[in-house]
Amino acid sequence: MPRNKYPEETVKKILDVSLKLFLEKGFEQTTVLDIVNNLGGLTRGAFYHHFKSKEEVLEALTERLFSETNPMEKVKQEKGLNGLDKLRLLMKQSVVEGFADEKKVALDKIALPLLSNPRFLAMHVKGIQEAALSIIPFIEEGMADGSIRPRNAKVLADLFMLLFSFWMIPTIYPCDDDEAGDRIMVIKEMLDACGFPLLDEDLLESLENLAALEYLLPKSE
Repeated sequence: MPRNKYPEETVKKILDVSLKLFLEKGFEQTTVLDIVNNLGGLTRGAFYHHFKSKEEVLEALTERLFSETNPMEKVKQEKGLNGLDKLRLLMKQSVVEGFADEKKVALDKIALPLLSNPRFLAMHVKGIQEAALSIIPFIEEGMADGSIRPRNAKVLADLFMLLFSFWMIPTIYPCDDDEAGDRIMVIKEMLDACGFPLLDEDLLESLENLAALEYLLPKSE
């Protein structure tokens, strides 16, 4: 069958069509039938051959974006940087520069409002845990070269990810733009006190002036 002959092309088509519909209609308003009807002749069976639900499609869209951009691998190749500098570069590329990436902004617009859904919240927590594990080697490198105070690297990684990927998400902890700025400063003070001075002036300025922060914050009535 055609859908099995070129499975990668079929998956790409499903993802591309789904992203377009999620942005146009909203995730909740888009049905699997809507997606199938825009696949140019592919059947509902073709969709379900690759995905069990539209929720799985959204997961795949996020994974595809990460595999395309993956700042982790880029930072690993950097020479002449200590562990702390690599983490600063990683944060700049994944967070600050990430908000200039149209694909990432589009996915965030879809996914962030869904965090009130227990299933998506559980996915988000799992992602935080996996991300924390991935930055432990950089923290350990910083401890070895003296740029980060020696202590439990996993605890620092968990703290950092929870603060930025949980407390700083207004969908989970609502706040206005002034409070968001205050939270950033509190995070800096906490990390500094732990001997993990990640947020330098350059990162602070970038975080506080993110234009994309406007779509993350709740709309005022």
